[in-house]
Amino acid sequence: MRAVVQRVSEAAVEIDGQRRTHIHTGLLVLLGVEVGDTEEDLEWLCGKIIRLRIFPDEAGVMNLDIHQVHGELLVVSQFTLHASTVKGNRPSYLRAARPEEATPLYLRAKQRLGELLGRPVRSGEFGANMQVSLINDGPVTLIIDSKLRE
Repeated sequence: MRAVVQRVSEAAVEIDGQRRTHIHTGLLVLLGVEVGDTEEDLEWLCGKIIRLRIFPDEAGVMNLDIHQVHGELLVVSQFTLHASTVKGNRPSYLRAARPEEATPLYLRAKQRLGELLGRPVRSGEFGANMQVSLINDGPVTLIIDSKLRE
């Protein structure tokens, strides 16, 4: 699993011109499921996201996690995170899990993040054409991959 995590002051998802959900201070997580991802990948990634200390403390140092700032979480499925651009100019998505494999893991990740956060997590709609807007705070953007674990 791969995630792009952005610290935001606000973020929203629109589908068919209708605002579906939004958050204020918190994290926008673009989540991609790769062929062969497991529950272990999911657990590691969700735990890492929740424990990230990327919010500023009173001295302005990135030292606080999402719990400590009472932040919100918005998760959006993003199969293009597993694109390969090695050959040609048209990305290949062969490493991205097919919907029948990816959907249950995406939904389980959303559920697990909510359990770890202790409150509901907002989300986009798996497979939908979404317009995602955000105000990246910092800017702070991290890429986390359960296979690399760096």
